[in-house]
Amino acid sequence: MANRRSVDLALQGGGSHGAFTWGVLDALLEDGRLSFDGVSGTSAGAMNAAVLAVGLARGGPDEARRSLAAFWAEIGGTPACFARVGMPGGDAPAWPAFLFNTELWGPGAMWWDAWTRWFSPFQFNPLNLNPLKDILERHVDVALLRQGPLKLFVTATAVKTGQARVFTGGDLSVEALLASACLPQLFQAVQIDGEAYWDGGYSGNPALWPLVYGTESDDVVLVQINPLERDRLPLTAMEIADRLNEITFNASLVGELRAIAFVQRLLREQRVDRSRYKEMRLHRIADEAGLSAYGASSKLNSDPRLLQSLFGLGRQAGEAWLAAHFEAIGHRGTVEIDDTFLSKRRTRKVGGEGAAKALDEAEQTVHSSAAAAKISAASPRRAASAAAASPRRNAPRR
Repeated sequence: MANRRSVDLALQGGGSHGAFTWGVLDALLEDGRLSFDGVSGTSAGAMNAAVLAVGLARGGPDEARRSLAAFWAEIGGTPACFARVGMPGGDAPAWPAFLFNTELWGPGAMWWDAWTRWFSPFQFNPLNLNPLKDILERHVDVALLRQGPLKLFVTATAVKTGQARVFTGGDLSVEALLASACLPQLFQAVQIDGEAYWDGGYSGNPALWPLVYGTESDDVVLVQINPLERDRLPLTAMEIADRLNEITFNASLVGELRAIAFVQRLLREQRVDRSRYKEMRLHRIADEAGLSAYGASSKLNSDPRLLQSLFGLGRQAGEAWLAAHFEAIGHRGTVEIDDTFLSKRRTRKVGGEGAAKALDEAEQTVHSSAAAAKISAASPRRAASAAAASPRRNAPRR
């Protein structure tokens, strides 16, 4: 297609809510006007990315759509896929088609929540049973994953250090995907080369810096499934836990975006050499209003009716984004980081323009330093150019 434009994809994790991302990808693939240079994914985002990469390697966009549909169909046919493996009494009851909020589960959900607080997966699942592993082995050809045309970056969190580990190239494996999705309350830590890993959402959901360093495209499309805001104050213990889950799994992303916004400001003010730094054009596909009906704990439920509902929301979001923003690809970003992620407007209302500016600059310095430290730890050779997560264009690839 003559008008095809290249982008990177950044796919958030979120258990069953990854079906929303499946819908988005299906819309983008069907449209056919985008090509993908690289994709960074965490947890369910990493699984979507892996199945996408294998499908593209096997037969292009149509095969990728079929592969994603087959993968999620098997997820929907496996009730214990994202949680409750090996629990006494089996899985939680399937939800009615019209009820998707956790608080409507009743005593069963509260019993499960209490159980996971008292017992670890090393105790209630000593055999480390994980049906997700079998599904991934059937749907992900590791050789194609490593050698295919799509650059893939999968993030997990090292238990010992708390740092992000990005698997790419020859390091990619089914175990890396499982590590990226390993919620420590539900699954035993995944061991890879003597290191233990938990869910990548704690350190990068998804990690953006591999796309900054490892691809040519300047356009990044973020598919976000964890709401940034909730209008209603959480009151019950389960609602509070759900909101903490959302905040925790957005924190690393917001930190990276703060650093990127800082570099964008320097580039706009011509305070750095444009030839040495990559000016990321950020785009975002999300549906916070649509996803607000689904509590965070619904991420553990693989009822096929829930997955199809989320897929439909993702399709609509993807189609709407293409209609509104496709022409911007290659020219400008369609998300203002400050306004969307950093809540500057609310800060200004409280402290005034001068106070807000000083606070912003102080916060940018702190968070950009933290981002640089994270990048430095993962790739020491790039420490000198890693400030605020903006690389030299000719930086060495991982």
